[in-house]
Amino acid sequence: MADLIVLTDRGLYCEAGDFFIDAWRPVHRTFVTHGHSDHAHAGMGEYWCTRAGEDILRWRLGAQDFRVLDYGEVRRFGGVKVSLHPAGHVLGSAQVRVERDDEVWVFTGDFKRQPDPTCAPFEVVRCDVFICEATFAFPVYAWPDTRDEVTRILQWREQCEAQGKAALVYAYSLGKAQRILAELNGRVNGTVLLHGAMARGVEVYRSAGIDMASTELVADLPASTDYAGRLILAPPSAQNSAWTRRFRSFEQGLASGWMQLRGNRRRRNLQRGFVISDHADWGALITTIRDSGARRVLATHGNTDALIPYLESELGLVAERLRTEYGDEEDAPDAPEDARDPGAIP
Repeated sequence: MADLIVLTDRGLYCEAGDFFIDAWRPVHRTFVTHGHSDHAHAGMGEYWCTRAGEDILRWRLGAQDFRVLDYGEVRRFGGVKVSLHPAGHVLGSAQVRVERDDEVWVFTGDFKRQPDPTCAPFEVVRCDVFICEATFAFPVYAWPDTRDEVTRILQWREQCEAQGKAALVYAYSLGKAQRILAELNGRVNGTVLLHGAMARGVEVYRSAGIDMASTELVADLPASTDYAGRLILAPPSAQNSAWTRRFRSFEQGLASGWMQLRGNRRRRNLQRGFVISDHADWGALITTIRDSGARRVLATHGNTDALIPYLESELGLVAERLRTEYGDEEDAPDAPEDARDPGAIP
């Protein structure tokens, strides 16, 4: 029997249901797993998404023909049944489950297993074929507790205040920034200052009922403002921009899974790195593949040099690389050689 989902030059395609998933070129109908720019593109016909993710897609894509499903709701398309299930990545993110007769395929989109107060937790979905991301598919990546990393942010802010400096944290404007603000809620004194690019996303999350620390836009403050000791969130693209000059004296940190490796922090000229990721680390990736019960795994969206041999030799699975065009919202550098040591597999 032919594969239920295949790779095309426009995205992942299910011929039996006549739809795409996270298409990257214009198509008549696509499911969208979440709102990051490598998965959600303008110019499609129908956009199928979760109810929780619709407002995010409206923010990112403007007015489109959105069709929504609740998590777990089943809809028939041609000869298949489709449902969306929580991916735990960002608000409204989804895995796509496709069923034909007695065969089930699941595409995870981006996902994580760590607790996140801003979105529904990842749901294990049993399947025969599992298409999963492999963004951090090296054994060296093992995430610390996010609350501990946020404690480090607060301690760093206090140190900056003692030195008369601002503490500027770079974080992706969809998902990461809101997750940090939710973890800071009730733990930070005063308001957290935001770059303007963060404003709409924070507003969407608040409208969805997500509790976060109080915020204020830097742009709304007078030019005479003293930023010493202030905690500021901005997208990574703001680093080295003219926007940062108003803070006069400041230190810079980045919240990203890539901060697990110190070399990445040095290369980006950062004083601090905080290991906070919205993707699965190596242990969570392997656990999830086991939990899925899949006999075949197609890995995409990252480097699979360590993952595929491990799945074949240690788990006895059929594993292949799927060369999609998904990128990385965490601005991934090349994985260093020391990250590929299979001897470090937990």
